[in-house]
Amino acid sequence: MRRFLPVPGDEPLDEVYADLDLPAGGARPHVYLGMVSSVDGSAVVDGRSTGLGGAGDRAAFGALRRTCDVILVGAGTVRQEDYRPPRAPEHVVARRSARGLAPRATIAVVTASGRLDPGSRLFADPTYRPVVVTSAATDVDHLAGVADVLRAGDAEVDLAGALAELAARGARRVLCEGGPSLNAALLRAGLVDELFLTIAPTLVGASAHRILDGVLPAPVDLELVELRAHDSELLLRYRVLPAVRGPDERPSGAEAPR
Repeated sequence: MRRFLPVPGDEPLDEVYADLDLPAGGARPHVYLGMVSSVDGSAVVDGRSTGLGGAGDRAAFGALRRTCDVILVGAGTVRQEDYRPPRAPEHVVARRSARGLAPRATIAVVTASGRLDPGSRLFADPTYRPVVVTSAATDVDHLAGVADVLRAGDAEVDLAGALAELAARGARRVLCEGGPSLNAALLRAGLVDELFLTIAPTLVGASAHRILDGVLPAPVDLELVELRAHDSELLLRYRVLPAVRGPDERPSGAEAPR
């Protein structure tokens, strides 16, 4: 792995983001997106993001998961990618323990519809209990035996309220793994602090799936913080710059994933 920013040099794959020191957040956790995209902007190949990332992206993916308290993900992505609880080999547990983190990050699934299968892999481990983030109006009784339910918002999911509740439960850093609708909703609400993006050396062609799905009230400016390359993959870390317009100017309709 070749590092270009902030300090040029070489590093082994298993040391990518090893010294990552993310802020601990405050009233809400520090929120960072972890995404992969082809050169022409597609976030999936044959419907899944796993077809894009190479060794560099997999190393970054693992490193980002080792730094967070919570992995936030939309229900559609959970279904499409067949999510399961994070692995917890000894070296991962040791690295997380050194950061004061639990052995495994908690996966929190955002759903506006409640369409999650309690028999899926994510809920199959009796020693691991995900969180389902939904609104007061959504029926998720079928998940009560396999997940903790966090309700935020009345008719729609209130993402700001959900993050505040996660912070109240001890979450300081939240990694969002998509999908595109959730990414856009978080950005519209001004709830994203950083973006970690891998550019895969691939052209996919026409695709409706990009890292963002939805209109933003205005372009979001980013500052490049780190840049790495591995086997033609580019690994970029961006800081989200403060928005010029205020919250009262943001349009409504930041729908949570179904």
